[in-house]
Amino acid sequence: MRHKKKIRRLGRNKSHRKSLLRNLTISFLQNKKLKTTEAKAKQLRSIVEKLITTGKKQDIASIRKINSYLNQPGSTKIVLDISQKMRDRKGGYTRIIKVDRRRGDASRMAIIQIVE
Repeated sequence: MRHKKKIRRLGRNKSHRKSLLRNLTISFLQNKKLKTTEAKAKQLRSIVEKLITTGKKQDIASIRKINSYLNQPGSTKIVLDISQKMRDRKGGYTRIIKVDRRRGDASRMAIIQIVE
């Protein structure tokens, strides 16, 4: 039984899942909107919201923590800009909108976007 298991495995091993979520996070932060499967969107939401909350502190330790996860030049600045805009919000920085199923394999699709 998978009681209290928070991480969705997404049908991948640990290293593949880590790189997939990192790439999804980077592309989501650059575009502020992303269309993906519902399971990936739900997992991505927890990662992005933790990064934005960490970025609210605006100190060197939080910047290094964000940079160590994203590992992409320029992405840290995007997170810090978003976290400045979300300074007054306590949480819930992203929104997931469910859309129609994918035509090829009928998997549930969703659009994840930043709340403005």
